[in-house]
Amino acid sequence: MITLTEENYIKAIYHLGNNGVNTVNTNAIAEAINTKASSVTDMIKKLSEKNFVDYKKYQGVTLTEAGKRVAVNIIRKHRLWEVFLVEKLNFSWDEVHEVAEHLEHIQSEKLIDELNAFLDYPTHDPHGDPIPDKDGNFTHIDKIVLSKAEVGVAYKCVGVVDTSTTFLQYLDSNHIGLGTLITINHKEPFDNSISIKLEHGDIVVSQSVAKNLYLKKI
Repeated sequence: MITLTEENYIKAIYHLGNNGVNTVNTNAIAEAINTKASSVTDMIKKLSEKNFVDYKKYQGVTLTEAGKRVAVNIIRKHRLWEVFLVEKLNFSWDEVHEVAEHLEHIQSEKLIDELNAFLDYPTHDPHGDPIPDKDGNFTHIDKIVLSKAEVGVAYKCVGVVDTSTTFLQYLDSNHIGLGTLITINHKEPFDNSISIKLEHGDIVVSQSVAKNLYLKKI
């Protein structure tokens, strides 16, 4: 058996370690989980005993293959629940993350399989993130952040880096969402702000916005 807290640690290590590939230090985990470093050390020892992580003192933590499978399964459940909340219960994309944080811990493989079928096997969640299949495979999509997009080129919005409520509400207020067509008009060298053309008109976005919006060239 694996506890809710253990799942949260494994998921945090997976994200901090760039999909579980890189070593993660305990201080980074403590900050992500919002707890004390000493508590992280205790939990890492438990996870190591269960063969979910490899831990070397002063070097950091990496997920084992078993740990990666757990992390990907949690992410799969989280993103499927987000799709369900948006498509079937009329949640907006800025409301679903916190609810899905609770639903992702439901331990029923049959429920998730039926949910996936009920939703007609979605490949991406409401924020544009890929949903892994049952075997842990992700659908790859070529994308770049707005800050690296080319001037004069037309793109389509395909995702966000920042899924915070405030950022998503900012995008909503400017009529930017998945599928929105965006053309780069001009990049301002002084403050790196970017003028973009939308279907309803032109707006200027800051660098912090530009670094958090994924685009795909049309």
